[in-house]
Amino acid sequence: MPLALLALAIGAFGIGTTEFVIMGLLPQVAADYQVSIPTAGFLVSGYAIGVVLGAPLMTALGTRISRKRMLMLLMGLFIAGNLLSALAPAFGMMLTGRVVASLAHGAFFGIGAIVAADLVAPEKKAGAIAMMFTGLTVANVVGVPAGTFIGQAAGWRVTFFAVAALGVLGLLGVAKLVPEQPKAEGARLSQELAAFRNVQVLLAMAMTVLGFGGVFAAVTYITPMMTEAAGFAESSVTWLLVLFGVGMVVGNLIGGRFADRRLMPMLFVSLSALALTLAAFTFTADNKIAAAVTVTLIGAFGFATVPPLQKRVLDQAAAAPTLASAMNIGAFNLGNAIAAWLGGMVIAAGFGITAPNWVGALLAVAALGLAVLSAALERGQSRRTEHTADAVLPTPAPEQAAVPVGRH
Repeated sequence: MPLALLALAIGAFGIGTTEFVIMGLLPQVAADYQVSIPTAGFLVSGYAIGVVLGAPLMTALGTRISRKRMLMLLMGLFIAGNLLSALAPAFGMMLTGRVVASLAHGAFFGIGAIVAADLVAPEKKAGAIAMMFTGLTVANVVGVPAGTFIGQAAGWRVTFFAVAALGVLGLLGVAKLVPEQPKAEGARLSQELAAFRNVQVLLAMAMTVLGFGGVFAAVTYITPMMTEAAGFAESSVTWLLVLFGVGMVVGNLIGGRFADRRLMPMLFVSLSALALTLAAFTFTADNKIAAAVTVTLIGAFGFATVPPLQKRVLDQAAAAPTLASAMNIGAFNLGNAIAAWLGGMVIAAGFGITAPNWVGALLAVAALGLAVLSAALERGQSRRTEHTADAVLPTPAPEQAAVPVGRH
């Protein structure tokens, strides 16, 4: 494994930690600033919106410099945002720090995925992308629980100082280990935008929104679901989230391994399994052991879709992949926001605390349908290309009958 992948994974670990650790620290932050929990919740939604908006913005700004330099600038922005959050004297300043940190998120993963893929042989690209995303998945197993514990024991500001220190480590790793990769020849913003005229790029992003949205339709409401339906104590939810994170790590690595061999079949299998598991969660949610197993599987099948979807975007936008890759990261967060809203709607409508699982299952089925459509369109395009190639081949001239020499 190239050491540069380790540097990218460290940066991903820090970003993943700061994105999710705030959920465990909301009560402390709300009490410190004397705001309500729903108001403090803007620190979560504000970050998500910043990711969606920051992905195209920061990528567009970085089209004129090398990818390594852009990664270093993004880590610098991430450090600044977390330091601002740690030092913020007022809630508005804290929210500003969260948004500043989030602006680096989409572009870092989008550009980092391209750099990771370029570090290895073509048949290992999805595995390299998965290795970088391992930092994000491990953050849910180690970084978020540790950050929550530190925040509860020493104060939430210490957690954000620690995350900023992770950013410094990631910055140094990128500077030292990531090789120089000049920007693509002639890579202009107009060329990057042209990738979105490719229907396959748009389909892959739609699959990202729907498929990963299916995961968060359920996981967003895991605390009330597990305490009210399964009977877990609130303190046990942290360990359920650790199990979810373990599933994410395993699924991410498996998805990367098999996507390098058979990308679309891997998507078919992972999305089908995700839809079935989410549907089953409605029935397993009232049993502690079954619920814990199901939560782990949701993490595994959900993140098994990440490397193939990211590689699919890179493959289809090969001429100018930077903006498309970053936008696909924004698509993950857009899916999270939409799915959380839909899950809340079905609960508010009186369908029960486990109803978001059905929302998630339907979203995963919709993503599977788009995957089937994408594959069908690709096969049709391949057949048309072959037919055109056959049509332009010159027709062999018929052999002329031999004329015997000396006879007339």
